[in-house]
Amino acid sequence: MPQSADSITYENLLIWNQEWVKATLAEDPNFFVKLANGQKPPILWIGCADSRVPANQITGTTPGDIFVHRNIANMVIHTDMNMLSVLDYAVAILKVKHVIVCGHYGCGGILAAMNNKQYGLIDNWLCHIKDVYRLYSVELDQIEDKEEKANRLVELNVIENVYNLCKTSTIQNAWKNGQDLQVHGWAYSLNTGLIKDLDISFVSDEKLNKVFKF
Repeated sequence: MPQSADSITYENLLIWNQEWVKATLAEDPNFFVKLANGQKPPILWIGCADSRVPANQITGTTPGDIFVHRNIANMVIHTDMNMLSVLDYAVAILKVKHVIVCGHYGCGGILAAMNNKQYGLIDNWLCHIKDVYRLYSVELDQIEDKEEKANRLVELNVIENVYNLCKTSTIQNAWKNGQDLQVHGWAYSLNTGLIKDLDISFVSDEKLNKVFKF
């Protein structure tokens, strides 16, 4: 298996795949037979595309446990058909019980949104994070330390995207139909490997403003 990023080559990926299969079968000879029979994950994970934040590894779970959607800065945008399709499949078909938005401290998307540079096409995506900053500018502008400010924006971005999830017709219809479904917000630390529960969870649309309810 890779010791450093420099050792990762196209050819090595195939070799390491074979080694992983051998090791997995040695531990459970029926692992892939069971995996091929279908999936029933209890979790939908909406996380950042950052290579350092893989859902299964940081939660100690295995293939088949978590249904995953990842994008820059773990955004829930109501015009993103990719995210909406994943969400609808996970909730309506797979019947997941929890949807987790997981951000991470040191997120490049968050840091990029906090300055006035142009990066290209991604600038349009970052506007959604800038809108979160605008909503909480009074709080954020009082934080002088740049790292602390960025960390707080990471948390606020997760919180707003949890709200965005709850505004979707997919989530609201699940609740309306009596489906057991919870939505949560987390933040992951690259420095410690630990996940922080941001204490933002929904089990119904009770806490949503009435204008968002269907």
